[in-house]
Amino acid sequence: MASAGDDAHEVDDKYLRDIVVSFLLAGRDTVSSALTTLFMLLSSNPTVAATMRAEASDESAPLTYERLKRLHYTHAVLYENMRLFPPVQFDSKFCAGPDVLPDGTYVAGGARVTYHPYAMGRMPRIWGADHGAFRPDRWLTGPGGAFVPESLYRYPVFQAGLRVCLGKELAVTEMKAVAVAVVRAFDVEVVGDSGAAACAPKFVSGLTASISGGLPVRIRRVVR
Repeated sequence: MASAGDDAHEVDDKYLRDIVVSFLLAGRDTVSSALTTLFMLLSSNPTVAATMRAEASDESAPLTYERLKRLHYTHAVLYENMRLFPPVQFDSKFCAGPDVLPDGTYVAGGARVTYHPYAMGRMPRIWGADHGAFRPDRWLTGPGGAFVPESLYRYPVFQAGLRVCLGKELAVTEMKAVAVAVVRAFDVEVVGDSGAAACAPKFVSGLTASISGGLPVRIRRVVR
């Protein structure tokens, strides 16, 4: 931030630190929820994990912000994970005054309008016949297989418009950094409570979604 004088500079630094801490704390539960379901999906989709590992194969290179931005496949994996298992399953807004939605639905002033990212992420008319499949490639439609985001109004995991999540980019960067650090060094296998073969984990909705009973896993170091 631009400022004049040492005192102003100190105030600006404190303000920025407070904002960063607020972002980190606000996104703690949602980021952990998204990472939990990510590793659940990677456990049953080893080819996806292998492709992520290949994309970030240079272990000597630090995971800088610029490098993380270039990991298009990993970005697609994160978005596909949150399409199927959004950390916040539903949200509501209240209409400030009488209005009409684009489809012609009348909404009275003060009415509560609830939308459901979990359901919207599985709608065939938005995502096609394979709406229930975990297919990161659906996001790689740009030149050279670059990641292309869907409209936030069709993919409202981070909300949209004036209410879009302020910490969206920080959250995605955090998830990328953790996912890449784990995947390029370890295989993660979901197991049962006693280490036996796992049943399908139960996804539990709520203010922030979670896995019932947690997600027991077995970690194996990748042999190169």
